[in-house]
Amino acid sequence: MASITQDMRYRLSLIRYAEKYGVTKAAVKYKTNRQYVYRWKRRFDGSMDSLRDRSRRPHHHPNQHTPQEEKLISDMRRRNPDAGLVVFWVKLRQRGYSRSITGLYRFLKKQGIMAVHPPNPKYIPKPYEQMEYPGQRIQVDVKFVPSACLKNSRVIGKQFFQYTAIDEYSRWRFVEAFEEHSTYSSAQFVEHLVKAFPISIECIQTDNGSEFTNRFTSHRDKPTLLQKHLEAHGIKHKVIRPFTPRHNGKVERSHRKNNERFYATHLFYSFEDFAAQLKVYNRRDYNNFPMRPLGWKTPNEVLKDYLRSV
Repeated sequence: MASITQDMRYRLSLIRYAEKYGVTKAAVKYKTNRQYVYRWKRRFDGSMDSLRDRSRRPHHHPNQHTPQEEKLISDMRRRNPDAGLVVFWVKLRQRGYSRSITGLYRFLKKQGIMAVHPPNPKYIPKPYEQMEYPGQRIQVDVKFVPSACLKNSRVIGKQFFQYTAIDEYSRWRFVEAFEEHSTYSSAQFVEHLVKAFPISIECIQTDNGSEFTNRFTSHRDKPTLLQKHLEAHGIKHKVIRPFTPRHNGKVERSHRKNNERFYATHLFYSFEDFAAQLKVYNRRDYNNFPMRPLGWKTPNEVLKDYLRSV
């Protein structure tokens, strides 16, 4: 409900005084002119709303759209209901429209015919494929060791790397330290992984890094040393979709946990020191840590339970 302003009360009091004592005395008392009194007397119809200020917006403008332009816009909007402002303006200009884009925007807004963009299609993630037994698929990735953990003058400025493999079924993890990440290091890591894992491995999944595949290099048709070793062991190599690290989510999450549980609290004074501490951490902590996806069992327990059942 519109509020009653002080000006409206003033005009009502002025009109009532003029009706009782005349227009001249009302103009003198309220310090205004007779024309003002007559104007509000004519407008007053007994309701307070008639004493409200009316809009001073002009009904016409010398630069307003012509009927021909309005028809052009209406016809074009009917044929292009979803076209955005810029696209719609360009289409109009191709048909002789000469107004600015801001003028077109004001007209569309006033007429209520702005484009209503349909919502973007909702992303539907691919259903996760549950593994049925250990070794069915193992995720492999490389982590750069934080430079803040290197505290000896002999190792400051160098880079160490953590190769990580996680079995998707049991979450059992195998890690190894390397001084370089290359296809040679990857091949050596796979050889050690095959020996350490108690069951034959069917598939190894990696990202598209050059240490794993030549997919995005100039030698895309040439297999890497890692792929040759996998083929020799009869292991399938699967690469994830480019720029989609969540497809290697288990190993990515383990790297995040490494930062919290290991790298945030440990210092390394040589490569041998780093390799020894990493091996101990993985054996004592990670593979013996209960996990919710495993029903609060440890990866070692899940792996042992499976081996007992077969």
